[in-house]
Amino acid sequence: MISILFGGAVSMVLTLIGTRWAIAVLAKRGYGQEIRTDGPTSHATKRGTPTMGGTVFILATIVGYFAAKLFTMTEPSASALLVLFLFAGMGAVGFVDDFIKIFRQRSLGLRSKAKLAGQTIIAVTFAVLALQFPDARGQTPASPFISFIRDITWLQLLPVLVVIWILLLINGMSNGVNLADGLDGLATGASMMVFGAYTLICIWQFNQSCATAPGSKCYEVRDPHDLAVVAAALTGALFGFLWWNASPAKIFMGDTGSLSLGGAVAGLAVMTRTELLVLLLGGLFVMITASVILQVTWFKITKRTSGVGKRLFRMAPLQHHFEMLGWEQVNVVIRFWIIQGLCTVIGLGLFYAEWVAG
Repeated sequence: MISILFGGAVSMVLTLIGTRWAIAVLAKRGYGQEIRTDGPTSHATKRGTPTMGGTVFILATIVGYFAAKLFTMTEPSASALLVLFLFAGMGAVGFVDDFIKIFRQRSLGLRSKAKLAGQTIIAVTFAVLALQFPDARGQTPASPFISFIRDITWLQLLPVLVVIWILLLINGMSNGVNLADGLDGLATGASMMVFGAYTLICIWQFNQSCATAPGSKCYEVRDPHDLAVVAAALTGALFGFLWWNASPAKIFMGDTGSLSLGGAVAGLAVMTRTELLVLLLGGLFVMITASVILQVTWFKITKRTSGVGKRLFRMAPLQHHFEMLGWEQVNVVIRFWIIQGLCTVIGLGLFYAEWVAG
């Protein structure tokens, strides 16, 4: 428990201090945000705000995790290292995207195919490695089964299908967080709730692990304690970053941050055997992604049938629809945080209820 608290505390302090320094450095170099020309007009005032802030909490999380390992003199686990690899790797793809936006002074960075290719390479590498490194009990970091709260034993997949399934989960969640990153503090606060939930889930799985407490209700998860350290470090890092990212934001996380956070959420879901539960734990990201899919689909259908494309929402992603209705950005963010909080609480409730029911 000490390592979990220590990792979270170190990463929080690092982002509280480091983000302030990053704001000064990025502003001096002119690394400011470019704004979509087709976005809400109220966003024009955000042009030039320092971006790529995700770099700060990526580094803080990694340092926080290894500081906890040094403090307790314990070795890093394969599960934790793989989640950190996915976290940093997706962040690297986002960093390239952000840098192109800044260098070329445009709101679009990497071309969609190049961006997808980068995400796919990182995700597939993670998936393949996660099926390796069995421990003394034969448990690998990832499982060949699709999972909800535990592995669903009748949904075993061939290794190639496992890789494809994990790829879809990672790309879907990373793009979901990326779409949510449109208002000050929205993606940061929502992600913080998800990682806080995973900290609790991993602690519970460690206390009820089949390796130490075998029984009908135990969890077959490799390295749950170490995964709790990673989740706590992520939670702490986002607490510190939110201090500067809350409205009015002094810095944006950029694709560097949003892609990395989505990757970490998916990585924890894979490692903790909660792949379908994460759709509820990260419910806000699912809703926002669904709004974009519905908007595009409805527009294409109506254009094909009537010759004039129509929209379901005034603007997608969903948060911008409410902005266009006249809601203040702060109100949208707080109300979306409430929605995410409800999703997180319900997800944790289901997780615990399953254990109680046996």
